[in-house]
Amino acid sequence: MLRRPFGRTGVTVSSLGLGCMNLGDATPHDAALRIVDRALDAGIDLLDTADCYGNGAAETLLGEALQGGRRDRVFLATKAHFPTSADPKDRGNSRRHLVRACEASLRRLRTDRVDLLQVHRPDFATPQDETLAALDDLVRAGKVVYVGTSTHPAWFVMEGLAISERRGLCRYVSEQPPYNLLDRRIETELLPFAQRHGIAILPWSPLAMGMLAGRYATAGEPPPGSRVARLGGTSGIYGQRVTTTALERAALVADVARAAGLEPALLAMAWVHQRPGVTAVLCGPRTEDQLELALRATDVTLPVELLTALDAIQPPGTASADFLNNRGVGGPP
Repeated sequence: MLRRPFGRTGVTVSSLGLGCMNLGDATPHDAALRIVDRALDAGIDLLDTADCYGNGAAETLLGEALQGGRRDRVFLATKAHFPTSADPKDRGNSRRHLVRACEASLRRLRTDRVDLLQVHRPDFATPQDETLAALDDLVRAGKVVYVGTSTHPAWFVMEGLAISERRGLCRYVSEQPPYNLLDRRIETELLPFAQRHGIAILPWSPLAMGMLAGRYATAGEPPPGSRVARLGGTSGIYGQRVTTTALERAALVADVARAAGLEPALLAMAWVHQRPGVTAVLCGPRTEDQLELALRATDVTLPVELLTALDAIQPPGTASADFLNNRGVGGPP
């Protein structure tokens, strides 16, 4: 397993990370434990979860899976922002919520600290001074080693870096954005910004929710068991990403893959894995077979002529599917 520097921290991590959104929820308990076992055996040491995944179920499962001395072998990352209860205070990036969420995550994960606590989404109603001061206190208390962001615009991360420097607070070391062959917008600003300032990039949804694996026939018909079918249907935030244009371009990507003798999903995963500026690609397998495909992708090198063909389908910096779901923040793709 290839290892890459985690931003400017001095730590290295596996170039493939295990995203744990499905574990303990869409993936049954025993199968989820086998997926974690296989990931660790294959050399994956970056495990990424969140308190809202399965309403805590993913963290609880990881806490079980990492017993027996395994905890210290991994770089354990979690996230906080979304509600895990009906309490209106149980959400956002306030000091109250982040501190309580971190303590609850530690209990579920059965550990005394997480290696990376990520702010799961931006909260434009809460000043970043408050957010970063709370994160700094958690770092000083030894409950968190590093802090990062997820699905934040580049300007908001930059604001955070400026606040940290001005006030002497802990600094964001990573950003976890959506990045795939149907949504390449991070190439315009976020990736160059991250490379300049030493921010690790951990892309999520490299297969575009399965669109790049050929799972969707039409925009209005989510396959059984898919994230769209399970979480909100075609009108929800997941369903809004599945557009006719995106499916047409996914079909063209599949044609390019097959002409090169590759499975479409393998090509899509390998493409993100070898993009400049990417630290570790997060695969979120629902099944053991999906994990095996992601592992195979780390050994695939795509030639220049194939990359050029993919650029012609979805040009650099553009999108045909809105994985940021950023209407009202940065506008539609």
